[in-house]
Amino acid sequence: MESVILPRKTITPKFPEFSQKPIKPKLPFKNAPRNTNPTITDAHLNYLCKNGRLSEAIASLDSIAQCGSMVSPKTFSHLIQSCVDSQSIHLGRKLHYHMKCLIKELDPFTETKLIGMYAKCGYLEDAYKVFDEMPERNLYAWSAMIGACSRERKWGDVVELFYLMMMEDGIVPDEFLLPKILQACGNGADVETGRLIHGIVIKCRMDLEIRVSNAILAVYAKCGFLDLARRFFDCMGLRDTVSWNSIITGYCQKGEIEVVWKLFRLMREEGIEPGLVTWNILISSFSQLGKYDVVMEMMKEMGNYGTVPDVFTWTCIISGFSQSNGKSKAWKFFEKMLLAGVQPNEVTLVSLLSMCASLKDLKKGRELHAWAVKARFGENVLVGNSLVDMYSKCAKLEAARQVFDMLLTRDVYTWNSMIAGYCQAGYCGKAHDLFMRIQESDVLPNVITWNAMITGYMQNGDEDQAMDLFQKMEKVGRIKQDTASWNSLIAGYLQNGHRDKALGIFRQMQSLHVKPNSFTILSILPACANLIAAKKVKEILCCVLRRNLDRELSVANSLIDTFAKSGNIMYSRTIFDSLLAKDIITWNTLIAGYVMHGRSVDAIELFEHMMRNLEFKPNRGTFVSVILAYGLAKMVGEGKHMFSRMVEEYNISPCLDHCTAMVNLFGRSGKLEEAIEFINNMIIEPNSSIWSALLTASCVHGNMELAVYAGEQLLELEPENGLTNRLVLQLYALCGIPRDSLKVKKIRKMKDPKKFLGWSWIEDKNTVQCFVSGSYSQQKYEVMHSWTKCIGLKSKRADFSNRLPVEEEEREESSGFHSEKLAFAFALSKSSGLAQIMRVVKNMRMCKGCHETAKCISDTFGCEIYLSDSKCLHHFKNGRCSCNDYW
Repeated sequence: MESVILPRKTITPKFPEFSQKPIKPKLPFKNAPRNTNPTITDAHLNYLCKNGRLSEAIASLDSIAQCGSMVSPKTFSHLIQSCVDSQSIHLGRKLHYHMKCLIKELDPFTETKLIGMYAKCGYLEDAYKVFDEMPERNLYAWSAMIGACSRERKWGDVVELFYLMMMEDGIVPDEFLLPKILQACGNGADVETGRLIHGIVIKCRMDLEIRVSNAILAVYAKCGFLDLARRFFDCMGLRDTVSWNSIITGYCQKGEIEVVWKLFRLMREEGIEPGLVTWNILISSFSQLGKYDVVMEMMKEMGNYGTVPDVFTWTCIISGFSQSNGKSKAWKFFEKMLLAGVQPNEVTLVSLLSMCASLKDLKKGRELHAWAVKARFGENVLVGNSLVDMYSKCAKLEAARQVFDMLLTRDVYTWNSMIAGYCQAGYCGKAHDLFMRIQESDVLPNVITWNAMITGYMQNGDEDQAMDLFQKMEKVGRIKQDTASWNSLIAGYLQNGHRDKALGIFRQMQSLHVKPNSFTILSILPACANLIAAKKVKEILCCVLRRNLDRELSVANSLIDTFAKSGNIMYSRTIFDSLLAKDIITWNTLIAGYVMHGRSVDAIELFEHMMRNLEFKPNRGTFVSVILAYGLAKMVGEGKHMFSRMVEEYNISPCLDHCTAMVNLFGRSGKLEEAIEFINNMIIEPNSSIWSALLTASCVHGNMELAVYAGEQLLELEPENGLTNRLVLQLYALCGIPRDSLKVKKIRKMKDPKKFLGWSWIEDKNTVQCFVSGSYSQQKYEVMHSWTKCIGLKSKRADFSNRLPVEEEEREESSGFHSEKLAFAFALSKSSGLAQIMRVVKNMRMCKGCHETAKCISDTFGCEIYLSDSKCLHHFKNGRCSCNDYW
């Protein structure tokens, strides 16, 4: 075999040139002859490898090069494998360097081994580098690279390599490689590529290979295409236990219990007895679905079939319930496991510790720690990592550090857990110390380590340090930023209130062709949930559609919400109607969107449609929106009935949001006595939202006495709120209370009621224009004067005779034009009065004069105006407002 790899040929001995003294070879070839025989060299290197002296073997390659000796590819293969076995990337890189020095051109076999070495040591980028530099790539090289990506669960990369393999080199994968590619299709939900490979399999007559057929079946089942999976399964000429397990797993994930039992019986009728693996699949699937009763039934059936649950069975149950909503049941099963005499393994403990970490259940976590030490799992690196993570998330960093320091073996996850713990607690200095220490240790930081540090600095407001680390990742750390790295920056900037910087990072991410994931979209969308970001939401929607992220329900729900808040409720409805699957959040989001836009009829109709769909039950959020919708429609009786149904039929205790909605229901219809009676009968203490709702209703309907009472109650809850102070002082003035009265003096002592000026923002050609009340140039004044002159007469016709003249903002006579009027004038001057859609955001509630002006502009110029103030979203069209003059 050796002669095949390295053909025998006559080797002319090469001697080093001597000057005065001969060059002495370095150890361990101190006494070796200068023309060392290759066979002796190989034997010596193999001897060192077998005796655990890998570093000596690689160090001796310097001497071998100086002696002009050669090393066979087979020996290099042994050295590479030794680096993999010892997980020593440091020695592996040294070996790779020496190989380049000793061999002008590496053969494909050796290069393929190098790809495997880098991949198995966790350095996929280095594996890619070797692969890309290969002058000629055969099936084995492609298989090694695809296998490396598969091992790292880089399913998208596996599929991409498959296409490159076919198109660039014209190599068709064999029956051994196809299952790996199909596994990536299944795990990555890429059914299109799976179907393409299915066609290749039929064309190449590989469909008779059971491992290939099973892999195709698994793709259809995992992607949820159960009809296709079942048809393929029924047509399979040969089926084994793996085939049955795949189809059963598919139906388990869909919760089709009856079909699962039917398949289970058919499996036995076909002569294939369910083994422990089949039972574990069934139990694991239903545990993850939280089907406690079904799992208990299966445990009994398992005993009837004579199959004894093993540690994996119990661990599947515990892991499944710990990941679903059955946390308490997971703990009970752990106790039953101990009573059954089954010894938990490290995976069992890791599942339970992860559950304790997510629940921040320190008591249970400490119990598990004590049990782990007693069962001699204390030094296990997996258990140790989980303990560090659990203590960190429970804010017990000293205990986490003690576990960290006591571990004899630490992997990168150990370091990451401790670093993340310090970062989350705000101890970025301690996290940085560990970050520097890990780089000096045998364990090299990975992308998660860098991301944890970036996230930590962002959370603590040190944006410059976070960006510095982000930029150093590839240059210094030799680690390429992944999607999570970009997500850390986006989420951090948004958390720190820098929306524009977050959007800038998102655009930069797209320009560099970094693929965003659902977390990216869910992070960036809230930054666009306002009227002046309507174009940006559409931009994000295009990105979502290109990446097929709209299939994820959480993304779709967020898009529905963001479009509604940016003034495009029709887009929200379009996305809603396009969804094949919906959850209660989907329905609630659109109902709330309709309420926000003042479309009470649409909100109520959608709710009734949901109620006809027996799959969904209304929750707390649903009832808040529906009661608000009845309030908009002034349907007091229906709103009261809905509140009673919520309590009596659905056993939902009213919260403050429900009570605020009820006060709003009574207030909009002018039933102020019922509103105050409802507040007095509340079980829970009213908050500022409830008194604010009553104050608004009292002002709109001109009830001075009740307005003063609501204002005083609001002032008690918010004594430091300057706007509240100002409103109450205005109410006192309307009541004729003198400025030198005790009540007025008391308020003035609380906080100086300074003047509040309004700010408004409007978008113009991808830039945001800002306007401040009373602050404008002469040019803007002239524009304002010319555009308001033609609507001034109509604006004065507004009838607010019943409404109390109480406003948050200074009067225009004293402050100049209000900011929203300046924004309207700016938009009209840009369009020369032509019909358009204006989107304005204001920091405080509109005054009645500006509200009427907006109505007149929409009627006179045929404009639509969306204006979001501190109270609601106004939609002005044809001289009317969606708030029905109640705000």
